[in-house]
Amino acid sequence: MLIKLARLSLWNRRGTVLMTWLSLTISIALLLGIEHLRTEAKSSFTSTVSGTDLIVGARSGQLNLLLYSVFRIGNATANISWPTYQRIIKHPQVQWAIPISLGDSHQGYRVMGTTAQYFEHFRYANTQALRFAEGMPFAAVYETVLGAQVAEKLGYTLGQQIELSHGVGAVSFSQHKGKPFTVVGILAATGTPVDQTVHVSLEAIEAIHLDWQQGAPVPGRQLTAEQTLAEDLTPGSITAFMLGLNSKMATFTVQRQINEFKREPLSAILPGVALAELWQMLSMVESMLLLISLLVLLAALIGMVTTLLASMKERQREMAILRAAGAHPWYLLVLIQMEVLLITLLSLLSGTLLLLLCLFCWQDTLAADYGLFISLNIVRSETLYGGLAVIALSALLAVIPGALAYRRALADGLTVRV
Repeated sequence: MLIKLARLSLWNRRGTVLMTWLSLTISIALLLGIEHLRTEAKSSFTSTVSGTDLIVGARSGQLNLLLYSVFRIGNATANISWPTYQRIIKHPQVQWAIPISLGDSHQGYRVMGTTAQYFEHFRYANTQALRFAEGMPFAAVYETVLGAQVAEKLGYTLGQQIELSHGVGAVSFSQHKGKPFTVVGILAATGTPVDQTVHVSLEAIEAIHLDWQQGAPVPGRQLTAEQTLAEDLTPGSITAFMLGLNSKMATFTVQRQINEFKREPLSAILPGVALAELWQMLSMVESMLLLISLLVLLAALIGMVTTLLASMKERQREMAILRAAGAHPWYLLVLIQMEVLLITLLSLLSGTLLLLLCLFCWQDTLAADYGLFISLNIVRSETLYGGLAVIALSALLAVIPGALAYRRALADGLTVRV
C-alpha cells in the first residue's frame, strides 16, 4: 500500500520527478563510469607491455629504464655493447629477445631500431599481438614501418620516402640526408607508444651513422645509401632489450644474474612491477576524477532533496488528506523516504543501463584510439558497494523533507486537539 501510494504521488508530480531522475541518472552513470574506467585504464596501462618477462638496459633506475625503453621518454644513461647482448640472449632460459636502439627521430617522433622479432613477439594489453593495417615488416635496410599515429598525423602512405633526423628533438638541424627510407608497413592502432614510433632495422641505425662521429657528420666522409650497404652493418651497441623466458619461475634468477653481470653494469627490471609503480605516481589524477564524480552525484542528490522541500508547500493538501484518513505522522516520514528510495533505485538502474550503452557504442573506439580495452562487465564488488552507498546517502538526505513533513503533521494534530 505504501509503495503504491509513493508511486502515485511521484506520478502526480512527474514533471519535477522526471528532471530529478534524469539528473541522478547522469550523475550515477558518471560515477560508475569513472570508477569502471579507472579500473580498466589501470589494467590497460599496466599491460602497455605484456608477455615480456624482463627489460634490460644500462645501470639506472627502474622508472628511467621503463620510460625510455617503453614510452620513448628520456634517454639511456649508456648503451649496451653488442657482445654483451649476444652473450645474454644465449642464456638457456631465454626464449626470445627484442633489441632496441634509440637516439634518432622523424619530425618529433622517436625512431626505434629493432629486428623482425619485435613484430613477432611484442605484446600489449593482455597479450594482444601487433597487427598491420597496411603493408608488412621491413626486410631491407632502408625500409621502415610506421606506428598508426605517425602515419595518420603526417599523412604517410605505403611507398613514400622519409628521411630521419639525428637526436630526439621536435626540430632537428642534423639530418641523415641522402639516406631515405621507404614506408613498407603501417601498424594498426594500439593506443600505446608503438603508435608514435618509426620502426627501422638495427642495420639501418648503423648505416645512417657510418659517416657520423661524436653526434656529428665526419667532414669529408659522406657515404651514399648504396655505399653503406657494402659496409659491415653489425651493431656496435644497443640501447636496451626485452626478454621472454622459457619459464616464469626463472625470472628472478635471470634478473639477479643480469644485475650481477661482471662485464657491464646492467639493470634488469620486471615491466609489470615498474608499470604499477609508475601508475601509483599518477594516482592523484584518478583520485581527482573520482572526487569530481562524487561531488556531481552529491549535487544531484541535494537537488533531489531541494525539489522535495520545495514541493512540501504544494503537498500540504495531500498531507492533510492523509492525516484526515488516519495516517500517523511517522507514516508521512516513511512515505517521503519511500519516494526517495524509488527515485534512487530507478536512477541506479537507468544509470547502469546508460553506462552499458555508452561502453557498447564506444568500446571499439576506446580500444583503437586510446588503447583502453574496456569490458562490459561493470558488476563488481566496488560497484555494489557504490550503489549501496548512494542509496544510504539518499536516505540520509531524505530525512530533511521527511522530518519537515513529520513536524507539520504533529503541529496540525496539536491544532486539531486545541
